[in-house]
Formats: sequence, structure tokens, C-alpha cells
Amino acid sequence: MELRVAVAGCGKVADMHAEEIQKMPGIARIVAAYDLELLMAEQLSSRYNIPKYYDDMDKMLSIDRPDVVHITTPPHSHLPLATKALDAGCHVYVEKPFTMNYDEAVKLIEHALQAERKLTIGYTFLLDPPALAMREILANDLLGEPIHVESFYSYDLGSSYGTALLSDSNHWVHRLPGKLFHNNLDHLLSKITEFIDDDQPEIAAFSTRRRQSHLGDVRDDMHDELRLLIRGERTTAYGTFSAHTSPGLHFCRVYGTKNTIHVDYAARTVTFERVPREPTKIGQFLPAFEQAVQFTRQGMHNMLQFVRGDFHPGSGLNRLIKAYYRSILDDKPPPVAYRDILRISAMLDEIWRQTVREQP
Repeated sequence: MELRVAVAGCGKVADMHAEEIQKMPGIARIVAAYDLELLMAEQLSSRYNIPKYYDDMDKMLSIDRPDVVHITTPPHSHLPLATKALDAGCHVYVEKPFTMNYDEAVKLIEHALQAERKLTIGYTFLLDPPALAMREILANDLLGEPIHVESFYSYDLGSSYGTALLSDSNHWVHRLPGKLFHNNLDHLLSKITEFIDDDQPEIAAFSTRRRQSHLGDVRDDMHDELRLLIRGERTTAYGTFSAHTSPGLHFCRVYGTKNTIHVDYAARTVTFERVPREPTKIGQFLPAFEQAVQFTRQGMHNMLQFVRGDFHPGSGLNRLIKAYYRSILDDKPPPVAYRDILRISAMLDEIWRQTVREQP
């Protein structure tokens, strides 16, 4: 069976989805595109040879009857659009952030369960090659019991995304409860939740605005640096979101009872930290050479992945979409557990509760 897929929301993220879906012939094909701006839907259809496009969601659902709908619109529309798709009998992939808040997340998941349809969310880095390599290490018990996790996520305000929201006071990011953080923090938290299994971990959060802005509108209120301390029953975590560190970093560091590993999502490397064990001066030189060997091996592995066509920015998204489609076709649980979606939604609400009051 080949799944019929529709894309709702035809901005930049939709291009990434369309590109990866088109790599799955025999599994899925895109039959329609929807956007409130018909021109946007037409342009996406033209770029990816999608046969139909609409500016009416209900019309698209009734005429093309897709099996799956990808919601890639701004988050304030996720709940109503996903609900429409579920009511039409579709499975739904929702881009992050899942909904505007925890209560909406509960409503959407309950609606999917009642409709007996499957939901998933765009936690693409969960299935990125470095994350898969990290889980292989965990499965082989090379880390031991996790003690502490550090998750770091940089955001480039000079990128096309950053420039768009800084140049437009009406940009939808400014209307989110957590503003800039709200659109990005899922990437940081989704790396922590698999190590902190508590339903309600203790959270301490604070944010600041390092960027100088005197525009006289909501852009002056947007904080761009966030620090988190999360305490579970057995494991703790630090979370850092920064729009100013250079170079931009994206990593997860896991401290265990046997080893510490550094998972670099930007460089696509997973390395062990090595401390001197030899009681000699020579022993102090060895860790640097061992690190060099690790990075050389990782570089060779990445080169092999490149030759195979699997070293590209969309590899995590490709694996996530494919795993989601397989869960539909094989009637298996979706790749991201609903419990984890709800836990992260609850954590986000608590972070906004603590940090929004700090913003002007």
C-alpha cells in the first residue's frame, strides 16, 4: 500500500518534508498541498510536482482523501487543522511545537485516540545518525547509569529564519507564549527526556535579552538566552539555548557511571571522554591522541555515509517520517511516544511560567 500524503502549510519547512517524502516511492506520495495563501500552495506544488493545491483545507480533505496530513503551519493553527484532518480519517504529522500549550496537546492526543488515528511530532534529531549511534552505546551498556545530561542548542539570528522574525513585528513567533524559545526548545528538551523519565521533574529556568533592540514594539521584548536546570529522581540536566555563542553549537553530553559521551549533532560525531589512567607523565599525553583517533574514525564513517547518500541535513527527518509511515502501515506505535509529547508540553508551560514574567 502506498500512502496518500497531503501537506498543510507551504512555507520553508514544507519544502523539507516534500523533499524527504519524495525519496519514499512505493511507501508514500504527495497528492495535494494546502495553504491559506493559494500562491504558496501553487509554488510548493510546482517545485515538487504535486498534482493539486488548495487554499481550502476542508475541500482538500474531501476531494483528495489523503491517508496522512503533514501540518507545517505556525503552531496556533496546529490544533484546529490537525483536528480537521483526524475527523476526515487522516493520520497526522505535526511539526514542533506540537500545540500552543499542554491543555491543547492533551486535547489533540485524546482526539487522535478516539479517532483511532496516529499522531507524531517533528522531533527530527531523535533519529539523526548521532542519536542512533548514542543509543547503540547505551544498549551495549558502555555508558553505565546516566547521572547528568547537558543539552546545548544554538540559534543563529542572522539566518533567514532569524532575519525574518527580527524584521517583522507581526511575525507569528512574537505571538507565542515562549516567543523565540517556544519555536526551538523542543529540540533541546527532546534530548533530555529519554534520560529523565519523571512525569514532573523539577525545573528552574531564567532568560535574558543580550541583543540590543530599541524598536518600540514586541521585538524589544524577545529574550534570546535561556538557561535551564532540570532535576529528576535519579538524573539531572542542564539546558542551554543561546542566540549569541560562536560558533553555533548543537550537542548533548551524557555523564554516566562508566563513561561520558559527547554527541555532536552539528559535526555528526559521537565520542567518549577519556581521563588519564596511567600513573605516569606519558599517561597524561595519551587522551589527546585517543581523541584524535576517535574523531578520525568518525570522519571516515561520515565520509562513507556521504558516499551512500545518507550524510545530509534531512537524514533525521527522513528516518522519522519513514518510521511514522511504517507505524501506520504495520499498525505499530508511532515513533515518538505520546507520553513524551505531553511531558515536553508540560515542561514548556512551566518554563514559560517562569521566564515570561522576566520579559518586559
